[in-house]
Amino acid sequence: MLRYLLKKIGYIVPTFFGITLAAFLFIRALPGDPVTLMAGERGISPERRAQLLAELGFDRPYWQQYADYVWNVLHGDLGISFVTKQSVATEFFTHFTATLELGFFALIIAVFIGVPAGVFAAVKRGSWFDQGSMGLALTGYSMPIFWWGLLLIMLFSVMLGWTPVGGRIASIYAASFDEPTGFMLIDSWLSGEEGVFASTVSHLVLPSIVLATVSLAAIARQTRSAMLEVLDEDYVRTARAKGLSSFRVVGIHALRNAFIPIITTIGLQVGVMMGGAILTETIFSWPGIGKWLVDSILKRDYIAVQSALLLVGMLVMMVNLAVDMLYALINPRVRHS
Repeated sequence: MLRYLLKKIGYIVPTFFGITLAAFLFIRALPGDPVTLMAGERGISPERRAQLLAELGFDRPYWQQYADYVWNVLHGDLGISFVTKQSVATEFFTHFTATLELGFFALIIAVFIGVPAGVFAAVKRGSWFDQGSMGLALTGYSMPIFWWGLLLIMLFSVMLGWTPVGGRIASIYAASFDEPTGFMLIDSWLSGEEGVFASTVSHLVLPSIVLATVSLAAIARQTRSAMLEVLDEDYVRTARAKGLSSFRVVGIHALRNAFIPIITTIGLQVGVMMGGAILTETIFSWPGIGKWLVDSILKRDYIAVQSALLLVGMLVMMVNLAVDMLYALINPRVRHS
């Protein structure tokens, strides 16, 4: 098991440097630079522009800028934002709690609906439930997030008035609301103030559904496919022949052996959700990493964008490592391969 773990960790090292290089080159490939945006419409003289570029370190060759960037990251220094003049690490983790809360509940929705839907579709293969659920899954997987989000806002927020349009909490509570943990649901529950928790839940519902839709569809389709393969195996027929209940045959024997591709899909959906969070948070004015990253890109805040992409990439890597560890626990043959 230790050898298997060290092997997987070894893959992280080149991936880490690949992410740093991609983040470094991505922002510099965009037109414009921070100095131009800082100057505004009035502009600045060429001499002053050259001075600011030198102060920010952008007058040096790219390879030297990249080397300094990696050196600082390895020493835990993610830099200072050009725009806010605050630590990028502090800003990231301030917004990270909002994205983590949104992503967690979106993943809960995707898993607790997608897996049972896929299992029932496989068990009832060819039935109206199978065809209907997989048709909906294909529709959800193909649906653009921005269109789906706007559609739900128009229906539930504008026409029916059931949910708020955006944000994490109503403005009447936001001014006096304290956030000791940064997780709005926990903090609103602990506050004990009437109406605060209900407001938080109502703000969380629509963005969670929008962010979960694509992942839910992918998980349901993968679960159905994996279960169909397992249900045709000899040991499943043997279990049925022994008179075991359908719950034990499907829920224990079949589902357990189908879990490896399902877990793979769930792990991959973390990366999909991080990408979807950019659109979801922008549409719903959710103050998370996605919206912060978009704002930083528009302002050419190189340091903030580089650090955000790096930290998000490392988060996805850690999730993939956790998925690999689950493989080894579920199937011992994996860790000996």
